[in-house]
Amino acid sequence: MNLEELCKRAHDVRIKAGMLDTNVKNETLRKAADAILAHETDILAANASDVKNGQERNMPAGLIDRLTLNHDRLVGMADGLRQIAELDDPIGEVLSMKKRPNGLMIGKKRVPIGVIGIIFEARPNVTSDAFGLCFKSGNCAILKGGSDAIHSNIAIVSAMQEALREMHIPDGVLSLIEATDHETTGKFMKMKQYVDLLIPRGGRGLIQTVVNEATIPVIETGTGNCHVYVDDSADFDMAINIIKNAKTQRIGVCNACESIVVNRAIAKEFLPKLYAALKEYDVQMRGDDTAVACLGDQPLVLPAPEEDWGTEYLDYIMSVKVVDTIDEAIDHINRYNTSHSETIVTENYDHAQQFLNEIDSACVYVNASTRFSDGNEFGFGAEIGISTQKLHARGPMGLEALTSYKYIIYGNGQIRP
Repeated sequence: MNLEELCKRAHDVRIKAGMLDTNVKNETLRKAADAILAHETDILAANASDVKNGQERNMPAGLIDRLTLNHDRLVGMADGLRQIAELDDPIGEVLSMKKRPNGLMIGKKRVPIGVIGIIFEARPNVTSDAFGLCFKSGNCAILKGGSDAIHSNIAIVSAMQEALREMHIPDGVLSLIEATDHETTGKFMKMKQYVDLLIPRGGRGLIQTVVNEATIPVIETGTGNCHVYVDDSADFDMAINIIKNAKTQRIGVCNACESIVVNRAIAKEFLPKLYAALKEYDVQMRGDDTAVACLGDQPLVLPAPEEDWGTEYLDYIMSVKVVDTIDEAIDHINRYNTSHSETIVTENYDHAQQFLNEIDSACVYVNASTRFSDGNEFGFGAEIGISTQKLHARGPMGLEALTSYKYIIYGNGQIRP
């Protein structure tokens, strides 16, 4: 089946997908979860091939981490599908209903978007997350992964399609584009007659390519240059624990901390303590002149050039900026962030509120790790991505972000005068 036929097939069954009974959708999701675990051996073997290929191509450690599957991660993928099955079905919800003076009842009803294309890189777990959320919200999903994870993607989608066939779900509700060449990706981004929405998940290069070249509407899931600002009233132990978690738990994810901003009043005392805590992970700290002076002659300390302030490293590296005030911290973060996730560590209520109000990002935290910017952690069951734009959806995107609405009007013979 060629690309256009695959997209047309999804378009042709989109109405049936949107009309599926909630109980059928939930049972299908549970069976898809079971199928992933039942095919664990095949999926992990396919993934091992992808990981080996990535290592041979010297893929960075953070991307290898994103690519790698194991038993626990497969269980997490299956659990994500089961959690989606437990969520309320958004389709058919009547958002409002008002009676007009002429007697018309005008309501607003939640409906699927239709056919959603997801273009992603070395993240095989995206296959189950994307399918689960698209399916529960009544949409057809067309997945287009990169060459780095192609064997993993084929194995996972094959397992889930087995469950769909068992439940007699129409072909086309879940599709995988197996071709990995750039030409196919370019053609897919222009299938506007069949595909209603594109969601890219990956690095800055992929996202900008989709945003700039697609003729289909796009939700931009941005890269994550996430900041932690350590205020002058911060509890040092709390700040160090938050930064340690946000930076080192998983370096290859978009909600990992990449940049630290520290108030000058505490920098000389705090930064050496932070360096000592991160030293066991060999985290390189690239600082401004003040930060470098505070840290002294240490092997993992380097001066930061201008480009470091806006860099998503996906590695054991972070930038360190020292500021005089919270206003300067906010200005720096808003200038260099990617509108993803930022946190302040503070005991000052007014500073916390100012940070929440003035930081322009999808997720803004007080005294918590940026690693919580995740659909599961937000109670969505999974996420299709983290939107860093403001139109239609923002932040971790769950079921409601994959819906639209239409107006339903009840009359009893009214005509317009």
